[in-house]
Amino acid sequence: MISAATSYTPRLLPLRLPRVCVAITATDPSELISKADSLIRDNPFLEFRLDHISKSGLAIPKIKQFFETHPGTTVIATCRRAASGGKFRGSIASQLDILAKASAAGCQLVDVELQSAVKCKPAQLQKLRTRSALILSFHDFRGTKKLDETLEKMRAFPADFYKIVSTAVTLSDNVSMIEFLGREADKQPLVGLCMGEQGIISRVLGVRAGSAFTFASTGPGEETAPGQVTAQELRSVYRIESVDAATRVYGVAGDPVAHSLSPAIMNAAFRRENVNAVYLALHAKTLKDLLNCVREIPIHGLSITMPYKEAILPHLDNTDSHTTKIGACNTVVRAQDGKLYGFNTDTSGVVRPLERRLSTLQDAKILVLGAGGAARAAVFGLKERGAEVYILNRSLAPAQKLARRAHARAIKRADLKKYAFDVIINATPVGMGNTRETPLQEKEINARYVFDMIYDPPETRLLQLAKERGAQIIPGIEMFVHQAARQFEIWTGKPAPQDDMLQVVTLALQERAARAAAAAKKK
Repeated sequence: MISAATSYTPRLLPLRLPRVCVAITATDPSELISKADSLIRDNPFLEFRLDHISKSGLAIPKIKQFFETHPGTTVIATCRRAASGGKFRGSIASQLDILAKASAAGCQLVDVELQSAVKCKPAQLQKLRTRSALILSFHDFRGTKKLDETLEKMRAFPADFYKIVSTAVTLSDNVSMIEFLGREADKQPLVGLCMGEQGIISRVLGVRAGSAFTFASTGPGEETAPGQVTAQELRSVYRIESVDAATRVYGVAGDPVAHSLSPAIMNAAFRRENVNAVYLALHAKTLKDLLNCVREIPIHGLSITMPYKEAILPHLDNTDSHTTKIGACNTVVRAQDGKLYGFNTDTSGVVRPLERRLSTLQDAKILVLGAGGAARAAVFGLKERGAEVYILNRSLAPAQKLARRAHARAIKRADLKKYAFDVIINATPVGMGNTRETPLQEKEINARYVFDMIYDPPETRLLQLAKERGAQIIPGIEMFVHQAARQFEIWTGKPAPQDDMLQVVTLALQERAARAAAAAKKK
């Protein structure tokens, strides 16, 4: 609903604004309008960041022309001053003059930060509201605190929307923002969200808590605030238009998680199987912070990644046998009573691809490289299916310890020439991130299949050497998909759409490689 303080506002704005406002930056007016023209078909709600244009006033004639050809578009005009985190270095009077002209040119909303409102005359703000709806905004670039006090200060200035943007220093800051929206959004139109990588929860879930809308960028590298997500991601990956009170929340938790492709693959699976759920990347700097969000949001399930696979075990109410044996958990389910149950699906990620290729794993000779959490999952999963498992690790002691626990055999690198294996599995991080490193040399690869758990890059140096030796290769993308598919099945009780999941992650890796190549060319 629009504020009753201005009877004219409903005539200027749709009764219900779209959930996503796409913020457009440009260095000149032509670029601004060109970007708007390219976005308008899928994004009828835009923000023109006039402060990014060195001579902001020159954009006004272009904006007027834009509305003549796109009369159904809703646009926020923003000319944020440098003192409030923007790029405009003129006076407050100049700022308000540009916003007034943008309003006259057709912009239905104008954004004025609280710092400017405090220093100008009430009549100046009221004059802006005679033509457009006023968004009074406040940005805290340091943290999330005193939200209620800030709103109380803002209420001293009549506005149609009050916009409070904080910074998420912890995941729990999102909880504070969401609870704040829940308390206050029914009293007046509010826009609330948290900036920063950890603010993704509020950007997606804030709209169901009461935020009138949220903001998105036009594309990667064009963010107007830290942690801003692209409009395409918000709509296609997170399906923000369909997020409601019944939407279940899942996520991948670790430190770091920005590189994770889990949100892309899991949200695609939810969409394919018509599951009302959303999956988020949760950058948890502490386990305590993560567990607080699980309780308060609440989060119904988690994919646990480094460094919490072992640390989370004492906080679980129960675990399956795989998790107990392996001593690491990568999947959490939150039951209706709030209890947390742990599983380890990394074993499925290893076993399923091999079962598709070998007639049986019984008595298969398999070499596992590494002795960490991923290696433990592989070793125990393979031993359960009767495989003859050998362990090679850079340090012998951890390999021997794992071998004793799993009734496997630890071997030294010098002894490799004595063996021929059905499968060699790399469960170490060696080779990750397009490095030329490899855990084995070509002459040491003596196996029918070589399976690398690393999925980025899709073909590691180890797999390249294996092909040269005549071995068949199993890329890490298969493990990633199969372990994720098992998580999906645990959470939903439905068969996972594995082909769709594989297609999504393959495409995501291709796009990532293309961006990296383009960035390298610019250097």
